[in-house]
Amino acid sequence: MHTILGQRDQVRLERSCGPSPDDWIRFARPQAGLQRIEAFFKGHAYDPHRHDTYAVGYTMNGVQSFDYRGSRADSVRGRVMVLHPDELHDGRAGSDIGFRYRMLYIEPRLIRDALGEKMKTLPFVRNPVSSDPRLMQALSQALDDLNRPLEALQADQVVLSVAEALLALSSSAAQKTPAAICAAAVERARQFLDAHHDRSVSSEQLEALTGLDRYSLARQFRRQLGTSPYRYLTLRRLDHARSMVNAGRSLAHGALASGFADQSHMTRQFKRAYGMSPSRWRAICLASARTMVRR
Repeated sequence: MHTILGQRDQVRLERSCGPSPDDWIRFARPQAGLQRIEAFFKGHAYDPHRHDTYAVGYTMNGVQSFDYRGSRADSVRGRVMVLHPDELHDGRAGSDIGFRYRMLYIEPRLIRDALGEKMKTLPFVRNPVSSDPRLMQALSQALDDLNRPLEALQADQVVLSVAEALLALSSSAAQKTPAAICAAAVERARQFLDAHHDRSVSSEQLEALTGLDRYSLARQFRRQLGTSPYRYLTLRRLDHARSMVNAGRSLAHGALASGFADQSHMTRQFKRAYGMSPSRWRAICLASARTMVRR
């Protein structure tokens, strides 16, 4: 059930609808297939964007508002959010005090592998905000302590717990009849795209690698990983470009080294994926680093 703000709350928020110098994002150490963050935004957070992971998290303080699948959702303290891969969404504060949240990003391949034969298709949770206790418990294992990396067995348990909670909330993902899923072919394609993100990849290469025609592969790829092969390739390029931006390299150098045609091409794709420009991303990361030093 969504939390809906009153008109007075929405009017008050108009005073702080732009980016704030108080905004920050804190990243836990990345682990294979997983990324954990904590962030605070006073007003505007993200322009409309999509990513190729599940984004599952909870609001810690304030009101976290976003548009998703044609309607507005508002999450408050103690509520859980589930955003499906490749679904357009944005982000902003729903009250004038801002909002703070923690989020776990999980690659769909981990959900697929965890559910195995239980899964007919990737779980899809229609309500993006809920108070589901099973999902909150699973997230607590992952997000309660961002200072400490998850141990290998703990990370596996987190993925399994989140996957099973998502499956329980999905109305159509559970496997009822045997289905021919070309998991091995999709996995070969995914690994090839990971390894060759900095160059042009053709459909003919993927066809020869997987034994599937390009359209069958695209259908199977989306079914198992939640996005298209080209979109997946673009996100891997952006991962590399973002790491270079965070390391202080120029935007132009990061773009070319990551497989983009030029800086403007990378900037357009960056905004579509992360909801902000590379320069704003870098500014927030620098502000976050200063905040952590002061603590």
